[in-house]
Amino acid sequence: MLELMIERLRRVKKADAIIVATTVDPSCDPIEELSKRLGVICFRGSEEDVLDRVLQAANRAKADLIVETTADCPLIDPDVVDRVIEDFLMGGADYVANILPATWPNGMDVQVFPSAVLNRVAQLTNDPADREHVSLYIYEHPETFRLRNVESGLSSDVADWRLTVDTLEDFDLVTYIYQALYPKKPAFDLADMAELFRRRPDLLNLNRHIVRKPVR
Repeated sequence: MLELMIERLRRVKKADAIIVATTVDPSCDPIEELSKRLGVICFRGSEEDVLDRVLQAANRAKADLIVETTADCPLIDPDVVDRVIEDFLMGGADYVANILPATWPNGMDVQVFPSAVLNRVAQLTNDPADREHVSLYIYEHPETFRLRNVESGLSSDVADWRLTVDTLEDFDLVTYIYQALYPKKPAFDLADMAELFRRRPDLLNLNRHIVRKPVR
């Protein structure tokens, strides 16, 4: 799944590099090996303090801007990522995302913020939830940070689609989508997935019952 996600992220036009930020736990050795094989930067840091891991990865790469996606989203659409980056580059915001509120499917989440902002957050909070969920403190403090959201413009039911992988049911759906679309069009996008669901609406029932866990 990670290799397929990296393949998709390589089509993002507005990002300069892909960094896999994993943990120092030996169980993550295969992730580092995969990254090396694919020629992708791999940074290994804290398992619990994900904020510090991402910040150190950005600092190691001398990155001014962080475009955060999570590795359980192997269907992420590169055009969606570019759209959120482009919105941030318009200026006037410390943080731009497409989750406030979420009008995109779960699995298309993109968050963009400067490394300097995350460095400031690291100095402001030691709350375990903030350290686990990298940008949580940012969007929970609109009085401190300028926030902006990128909406999909799609029908409201689209936000209920689960295109992420947290459960076996999620995995089954994502597997079917790849089997149906990838052989003919490896660079399939969200529109292609929507067309598949139009023909096979029953597929969405595979994981419709799964409820996204709150971060707090």
